[in-house]
Amino acid sequence: MVRYIIRRLLQAIPLLFIISILIFVLLQSSGDPLASMGGKRITRPEDRARLAHIMGLDQPIYIQYIYWLVGNDWVQIDIDNDGIPDTYGQRKGVLRGDFGDSLVNRGKTALSLIEERLPNTLILMIPAEIIILFFSLLVGIFSALRQYSLTDQVITAGSFIGYSMPIFFVALASMYLFAVNFRKWGLPYLPTVGMFDPKVGKSLSQVVVHMILPIFSMSLVSISGYSRFVRSQMLEVISQDYIRTAYAKGLSERMVLIGHALKNAAIPFVTLVGIDIPFLLGGAVITETIFGWPGMGRLFIDHLNRFDTPVVMGILMLISLAVVFFQLLTDIVYGWLDPRIRYN
Repeated sequence: MVRYIIRRLLQAIPLLFIISILIFVLLQSSGDPLASMGGKRITRPEDRARLAHIMGLDQPIYIQYIYWLVGNDWVQIDIDNDGIPDTYGQRKGVLRGDFGDSLVNRGKTALSLIEERLPNTLILMIPAEIIILFFSLLVGIFSALRQYSLTDQVITAGSFIGYSMPIFFVALASMYLFAVNFRKWGLPYLPTVGMFDPKVGKSLSQVVVHMILPIFSMSLVSISGYSRFVRSQMLEVISQDYIRTAYAKGLSERMVLIGHALKNAAIPFVTLVGIDIPFLLGGAVITETIFGWPGMGRLFIDHLNRFDTPVVMGILMLISLAVVFFQLLTDIVYGWLDPRIRYN
């Protein structure tokens, strides 16, 4: 196992290198990073050319990638003509943990912006993922054990409806029902924007209340899809001979379902979860934007629209690292769920 983990980690290095090249080329080709640096003032052409030269943006794209990877020396320049030099210091490069300065939020590095928003995203995404996993397994197993019954048919119809609805529709519909209409009907209503009410201040109760609608919107769609997958896997497993043998031995239904059926049915499900969890770090772009949640998803879309390459590259590379790590973790979980799996 140790040799397998080391080999996978060594394989991840060229993989991340290739991913970084592809992302960098796509971002550099998508827009002009200097367009958002002048603020509300018109940037002088000579300042624009000088800054492009200083930042290496007038170089071929492979040179720009090398600057991003290993660093580049920048200087101070007054790009917005306000008499105050805008500081762009020496970049150490990504290999030394420096993703560069944000082109939009002056005086802040890309890494510092990510560190500010990442906890907000985890506050929202970790409870959402726990709820999704719990109810997906619960609903999927319950439906499989009552195959073709009225309850199974109702769950199946509801799952198809929930999974077919786009996340933005669920979010807007939940806002309309639990915020707008509940307030109109005189019922306790839920907040729709931000992490807390500025008039009240940030507190645990405020954050929890503001989390309800975003988590509900994300969970409804995911539970609908995951529960169908769990149901199909459970139906396939419980029809196997070893399950009938376990019942014939006199084992309780709980032991057969949890100790035998679910453990084997969970292997494909773990694959889905292993793919889904890394993207928690990137946040839910649509959900965070609609509900004004100050997380990674909203940070990504805001800075992507303004061609802030250092921040966007930092977020995407963080997600890439998480994908590599959780795929490795998924393979390790395979071996725990199924002793027949060996990594030699």
